[in-house]
Amino acid sequence: MREGLDLNVVGTASRPRTESARSGALEERALLDRVILHDVEAFERLYRIYQSRLARFLITLVKRPQLVEEVLDDTMMAVWQTAGSFRGTSKLSTWIFAIAYRKALKARVRWPDPVEDHELHPRVSEDPLPDEQLYQEQLHETLVEAMAHLSAEQRAVVDLTYFHGMGYREIADIVNCPVDTVKTRMFHARRRLKQALSGSFADWI
Repeated sequence: MREGLDLNVVGTASRPRTESARSGALEERALLDRVILHDVEAFERLYRIYQSRLARFLITLVKRPQLVEEVLDDTMMAVWQTAGSFRGTSKLSTWIFAIAYRKALKARVRWPDPVEDHELHPRVSEDPLPDEQLYQEQLHETLVEAMAHLSAEQRAVVDLTYFHGMGYREIADIVNCPVDTVKTRMFHARRRLKQALSGSFADWI
């Protein structure tokens, strides 16, 4: 098993370095403070920061590539309109992902029969090292295919954990449910993923 890809450890697949994460969080909060003052340039910068991250998350929920951009735009428009309501009781990323989650659920109501299009799955924002590229691509493709067998709620938990490096408490804030519910969803998701995966990939779950 390769270091950093043990799926038994929550979030190790994409957990950011502490210093860079802290610096990024401070930058994002500074941008939000400017957005509150209707600074368009700051909003565009914040949009670029979250665009690929939200696209990666949203495709697992709406499963319609043509809807991802619409939901992403709705999410960021809500950020623009309600920036002043953010009180800092959670991470800014948690607040934004929670908005995206609610927008995605509404979109799923409008489009109850999603169509899979594996060609248009967004790439993870951070590229792996050259010697790990093939390994990471195989992992990503295999997980995306296996996640098709999960419910939308389970996919959200798996995606936020393994592709965004978030912990159970932060995920609970995003999907608006108790931490124990997140743990239960992850338990059942991992069991189903283990059944869907084959070969050495199954050993990671």
